[in-house]
Amino acid sequence: MKAAIPFPPLSPELFSISIGSFEFALRWYALAYIAGILLGWKLAATALKRATLWRDDRPPMTPEQLEQLMTWIILGIILGGRLGFVLFYQPGYYFSHPAEILMIWHGGMSFHGGLIGVIVAALTFFSRHRIPLLPAADTVALAVPPGLLLGRLANFVNAELWGRPTDLPWGVIFPGEAAQACGQAVGELCARHPSQLYEAGLEGILLGGLLIWLAFARGALKTPGVVAGVFFAGYGVARFLVELVRQPDAQFVSPGNPLGLAWHVNGWGLTMGQILSLPMILVGLALLVAARRRV
Repeated sequence: MKAAIPFPPLSPELFSISIGSFEFALRWYALAYIAGILLGWKLAATALKRATLWRDDRPPMTPEQLEQLMTWIILGIILGGRLGFVLFYQPGYYFSHPAEILMIWHGGMSFHGGLIGVIVAALTFFSRHRIPLLPAADTVALAVPPGLLLGRLANFVNAELWGRPTDLPWGVIFPGEAAQACGQAVGELCARHPSQLYEAGLEGILLGGLLIWLAFARGALKTPGVVAGVFFAGYGVARFLVELVRQPDAQFVSPGNPLGLAWHVNGWGLTMGQILSLPMILVGLALLVAARRRV
């Protein structure tokens, strides 16, 4: 193994408090969810307060409606994220242990499932309040990247969802037996791609910065569907690329399928993350094409 970066001394818990036999712990992952939602809310509210950013100077909803929408979105994230993980990644296990489906404190959330949950919740809210769909979708899309950034950083702190083994100098030596099981010689350490940081940079910083630039500097909100289209296509492409170096979920790996491809023919195929990202890319491109025709 060439030069690599030791995993920093980070704890998944910010702090913990013990009261008798009860222990309460605030984890970085939970804090990332909370902070990401609050930052996204603030970003969306800022856009809604600037009427000149929108077509005909008419924002799609009021700040008060946005506040109500956040409750629906939080429920969509939690329920959709959990059910997505159950159905997309470990259906066999959870169908055999249905009581564990609701045990979200044990971990296991899917971004694509959370996205579906948010879409269902938002569409229901928009329909009930007669809010125009595409401008409202642009508002929600603008708010998502801060949560993606903080969530992937929390994955890194938790030393989870790491990448495949690598000899690159920025490979990270993640702790744990599973992370160190690379088939290397006895006594050598295994360095892996910090795929969580790749996603944080692509989905959070790069994509988030692009959406902010389009919305606040390029007038993209005046053309409904552009911001949402860039988000869907941008996230889908970023996730598809990172999956090339991300360690697949253990249930997909077998002696005949070491790359953990969820669909493959003669050694070529796609991971589950890539399969779920392809519809996002298509939806994003469709939104952009439709938006261009409306200009």
